[in-house]
Amino acid sequence: MKQEYMDILKDKCDGKNLEKLEALKNEKVFEFVAKYVKLCNPASIFVRTDSEEDAAYLRGKTLENAEEKTLKTEGHSVHFDGYYDQARDKSNTKYLLRPDEVLGSDIRSEDRVKGLKEIHTLLENMMAGKEMYVCFFCLGPTGSKFSIPAVQITDSSYVAHSEDLLYRSGYEEFRKNENTERFFRFVHSAGALKNGVSSDVYNRRVYIDLEKEMVFSTNTQYAGNTVGLKKLSMRLAIKRASEEGWLTEHMFVMGVNGNDGKRVTYFTGSFPSACGKTATAMLEDEKIIGDDIAYLREIDGKIRAVNVERGIFGIIQNVSEKSDPEIFEALTSPGEVIFSNVLVDSDNNPRWLGDGRAEPERGVNFSGEWTNGKKGPDDNEVFFSHKNARYTIKLKNLKNCDENLENPEGVEIGGVIYGGRDSDTSVPALQSFDWEHGILSQAAAIESETTSATLGAEGVRKFNLMANLDFLSIPIGRYIQNNLDIVKNAEKIPLIFHVNYFLKGEDKEYLNGIKDKHVWLKWMELRVAGEADAIKTPTGYIPKYEDLKVLFKQVLDKEYSKEEYEEQFKLRIRENIAKIERIKAIYQKKVFDTPAILIKTLNDQKKRLEDCQNANGDYVSPFVLENTQD
Repeated sequence: MKQEYMDILKDKCDGKNLEKLEALKNEKVFEFVAKYVKLCNPASIFVRTDSEEDAAYLRGKTLENAEEKTLKTEGHSVHFDGYYDQARDKSNTKYLLRPDEVLGSDIRSEDRVKGLKEIHTLLENMMAGKEMYVCFFCLGPTGSKFSIPAVQITDSSYVAHSEDLLYRSGYEEFRKNENTERFFRFVHSAGALKNGVSSDVYNRRVYIDLEKEMVFSTNTQYAGNTVGLKKLSMRLAIKRASEEGWLTEHMFVMGVNGNDGKRVTYFTGSFPSACGKTATAMLEDEKIIGDDIAYLREIDGKIRAVNVERGIFGIIQNVSEKSDPEIFEALTSPGEVIFSNVLVDSDNNPRWLGDGRAEPERGVNFSGEWTNGKKGPDDNEVFFSHKNARYTIKLKNLKNCDENLENPEGVEIGGVIYGGRDSDTSVPALQSFDWEHGILSQAAAIESETTSATLGAEGVRKFNLMANLDFLSIPIGRYIQNNLDIVKNAEKIPLIFHVNYFLKGEDKEYLNGIKDKHVWLKWMELRVAGEADAIKTPTGYIPKYEDLKVLFKQVLDKEYSKEEYEEQFKLRIRENIAKIERIKAIYQKKVFDTPAILIKTLNDQKKRLEDCQNANGDYVSPFVLENTQD
């Protein structure tokens, strides 16, 4: 190692931790750590290997530093973020780009030279008096074609602890691949602390340097801004995937059991926030591999996927014994769980909004001592638990965790599901004609209506292609083309489906029950297996009534009437045409590199809808469509 790096590290590292770094025999790792030790000026350095001893050290530090506090149940702890540090900071999350780089008009960016100067100025001496944690992780299973090694530098033991639950340990991965130069880099500092939380949120910054595959984060503790390997690394991975011919997607990975009791069909699924993504991935009696981010590759003619993570950083609001029994059991049983921004009641138990229990009258939360009716410093009412309160847990703690979670080959994907929140247009379940039709008319045309939990007006349609718009680090047109291209050498191409759990009738009431999604999943599994027929419509294939009637009885022990089916699956032609026009306008006005095939596909679908409209009117029963099949 270069002597200059050694001199810097010797001044801050004890012998044991210096040996851990030297054992990697990696000049680039040494250079990276030494550079930010010199800049951030910590009092000491701890290097995390894959050992349980090192993991235990970090857990202990979270308590010693008061970043977490123990709760009543063994293994449970709670962390509080600052009052103004409760979510991803979209306005201060920016790409650092050269003047010649263009990602799109809606993507926030900063001049790379200017941004690096600013963030380095902020980081200078920011860790003075603190311990720096240097942690090694692996995105995706270790020893895999999917693996991406990563190094996180942080002065927050809470961040390091969270990543220990969420990601595979990667120290040995670095040792096996000496001198690897391509690894993701993350530098985070919580900055100045007051009462244990980041106090200078005005200077909160999250800067993403695509050129060096590196992320900087300052003056924040909220995990979405600080846990570098989550959505921050996702942006880096989208760009790398584009260069190498695979995909990084905002998707769950789950297994659906076949009706023979032996077959398991694996699906990925991409839904915008509040559209049922986690609820789908966690369906009872099915199998979960991941709930958030997936890497997809074509391997030996098949599309295979892995969960980037090994844990869940999940929204806890409305998780109850009734709605999410597997998660609720894990959150109320002994085992390692970090709760964030919930309320701690007088019995030292965590409480959260919608947990199915009587609301507490007092306790401690992110605002301090809490009683009903409390006002925050912004004069807004403080709920006993934040709406964005979270839990962090290892997937293996869930009874429905699939055995292939750590499979280095991933799992073969039989179907890909896209969803949105749509009150008046899309049917509950639909299969595309083929891969190209699914990507262009479904995935690239996702809309989601805002809810009462979203700032601004309710019911406004938000465009969000592949539910990934917030995280794109490449131009939209290239991203769409990458999705089309991944199957070009595949011998077995997954089917593409679209679901909508939020369709409403004329009375504005939902047409489906909260558990009906399980039936749609079972129908999709049968379609992949070739064991269910379908009705061809101008927008894709829909289920037959006879199949759904059987599935509703088998899955939910529920009678399903022809009247329900007809209302849910009728073709709403006017609304579908209006959606096509909205989506075309977005691509024609805002996306500079829209593939021509996308507009053609949407126009072809519009023509099919107009032909059907001329023959049958604005609203067409699925039974009419079935009777007019070729």
